[in-house]
Amino acid sequence: MPLKSILKAELVIAKQDIISKKRVLESIAEVASNRLHCDNEAVYEALLGREKLGSTGIGNGIAIPHCRLESANHTALVVMSLQSAINFDSVDKKNVDLIFALIVPPSECDNHLSTLSEIAELAQSTKTLNKLRAAETNQALLAELESLLN
Repeated sequence: MPLKSILKAELVIAKQDIISKKRVLESIAEVASNRLHCDNEAVYEALLGREKLGSTGIGNGIAIPHCRLESANHTALVVMSLQSAINFDSVDKKNVDLIFALIVPPSECDNHLSTLSEIAELAQSTKTLNKLRAAETNQALLAELESLLN
């Protein structure tokens, strides 16, 4: 499933002042549950359960928390930048300031691996990451993402 097709303006949030991994997951759950019309706590527990299997901090200041959620009626991608990088137990031990959270219903699980790899590919370019980090508003972050996905 191409990132461009699941990118929604209301799920792109720039420069959040969040200082912990737990709070990031709670914030993602809050935003995603509104979009997916499902229980906030269920989204949080699914994301937390996935993190307990191993950190989704992939390196270069990026985290890709993701989960399958029975009650989700479609896929949601939450993109969040943080004002200050936080500890996310990343594989490279670096703090995280860009988060791409993917919540997927069971019916769309086959597609989510390609979506995760598309996010990981974006994260390989320092130039790309710097552009995303420089976006100060939700609109600027969305515009930068859209330009990268064209």
